[in-house]
Amino acid sequence: MNCQTGPVRLGTVYLISEHRLLRETLLRLLEKKGDIAVVGSCRSSEANAEHILSSQCQMILLDALNTDCPASLVENLISSSPEIKIVLFGMDENPATFLNAVGLGISGYLLKEASAAEIVGAVREVAEGHMVCSPELCMTLFQFVARQLRQKPLLTYQEARAKFGLTTRQSQLVALVARGLTNKEIAGSLNLSEFTVKNHLRRIMRQVDAQSRTEAVEVIRAEGLLPA
Repeated sequence: MNCQTGPVRLGTVYLISEHRLLRETLLRLLEKKGDIAVVGSCRSSEANAEHILSSQCQMILLDALNTDCPASLVENLISSSPEIKIVLFGMDENPATFLNAVGLGISGYLLKEASAAEIVGAVREVAEGHMVCSPELCMTLFQFVARQLRQKPLLTYQEARAKFGLTTRQSQLVALVARGLTNKEIAGSLNLSEFTVKNHLRRIMRQVDAQSRTEAVEVIRAEGLLPA
């Protein structure tokens, strides 16, 4: 008996682009293999964070971070749904623009010359857990991190933990958040109520001066308290 199964689903994506023909091309390519489900699309000028998130998409493919689709949209999306992955395309090579986008929490940054096929390939890479940018911009990122580390020597594990005032329980919580567990899953793992988990996470965010649980994880990871 032969059993045939469909392609393994990598994730769901919402597409935002002002250009109708480009949207149609990308939609066709994204749906071609059947491993990416497109749950919505719209023009950049019509993009609304609440509507986009209501689609329950896991990824957002966004055409150019410009005045028609401002950085505030990206900030709102990531703030409202820290686990969401955003891939920007149609971008320029300006290092400041790139680093600003990285700071917002994007997962992919593709330049204007990227083909439709390359954009779709990047979406699949991000869906599989990778970050995507051009080799030139990867060098920019490494140089930026190197400068930051030279200006701010790494703390020892004990110094970093003392700096944030993290308790053993809080360290456990952050480690589970870093693994991608939801509040409900963390509560079950640590035998706590979901309400207690949320209170712990709010306290941790205040202690490390973060706006979201994802940002808190990255701040704590940067100090060497979590695996890279």
